[in-house]
Amino acid sequence: MENARDLDQEACYRAVLTRDARFDGRFFGCVKTTGIYCRPVCPARTPKRENMVFVASAAAAEEAGFRACLRCRPETAPDMGAWRGTSNTVSRALALIEAGALDSGAGGGDVDSLAGRLGVGERHLRRLFRQHLGAAPVSVAQTRRVLLAKALIHQTDLSMAQVALASGFGSVRRFNETFQALYGRPPSTLRRRGEKAHAGGVRLSLPYRPPYDWEAMLAALAARGDTVGDRKWSRVLTPGLDGAGGSVFVEPAEAGRVSVCVEVDDLKALPGVLARVRRVFDLSADPEAIARDLSTDPALKPLVAARPGLRLPGTWIDDGAEPPNDRLEDATLAARAESWRPWRAYGALHLAAAGMTGADLMETNDAKRAA
Repeated sequence: MENARDLDQEACYRAVLTRDARFDGRFFGCVKTTGIYCRPVCPARTPKRENMVFVASAAAAEEAGFRACLRCRPETAPDMGAWRGTSNTVSRALALIEAGALDSGAGGGDVDSLAGRLGVGERHLRRLFRQHLGAAPVSVAQTRRVLLAKALIHQTDLSMAQVALASGFGSVRRFNETFQALYGRPPSTLRRRGEKAHAGGVRLSLPYRPPYDWEAMLAALAARGDTVGDRKWSRVLTPGLDGAGGSVFVEPAEAGRVSVCVEVDDLKALPGVLARVRRVFDLSADPEAIARDLSTDPALKPLVAARPGLRLPGTWIDDGAEPPNDRLEDATLAARAESWRPWRAYGALHLAAAGMTGADLMETNDAKRAA
């Protein structure tokens, strides 16, 4: 799924027929007869092949005029991480959009200013988004806002006005108009009746692709000085850095989900906080793609097989031009790690988890050549 135009429509339909969870979040099926788009794992009856077209992202589906299925809820699908690394510019742009770069009223701007922050032209950025996601940057930003709003409606007891602010909409009026246009109904009708209210902040569960080595991640975060206790990570939020004061708590939930509780004095800061949580816990990683690519190296293959759930601990603030998954600190690995791209940092992580360094790898290679 590295290119939106390369989607094999027949293969996508076969995945839908079997409800193959491996493809959840990697594409979405649009049903022409109903105007609805679904995840591959949607439990609803599978439409006929001639009535379906498949797109690479939820943004592409919504841009084409389809609305999200209320049964399989596309906002609960894992991030589409299979192509990440094929375009560093798109990866960086998505991180900025997720943090609110195109949200009105949240310090956001337009696509031209986003392109400027990335050091590329606006037309080139739009072309890259079409190539990899099948949608324009503004469509991706709107879909992110809408899907976050749907998650807040389903999972919290926030008022509709609070949901509008917390999901990055500039106003309640725009929030209502967007939902009316997409779903033909006001957002309040999407709330399930009788849901239990949550006290003590906004509580959400965020998706990721299993497996996930939680013990290794929490140990790494604790080792670098983060606050970790009883399998729960926490951080104090500050207005200067996070746009609001408060705190955030993260802990593992059921398989494929992480529980996040955010307490803030300004709900407009929520999208940025959630984006940073995703980065710290590497929730957009695609273990299958990483294992597939790294396993082509004979030295890494057994290490990856032994620890398939390793994730890269991310920083809370990351302004680096190079994506975290491709960063490499061990200079002795530079030549060998070229074949690991775009997952060089994961390759180094697996070596470290096995107690090996670049020097050890070189010694092993020297011994094999001598033999």
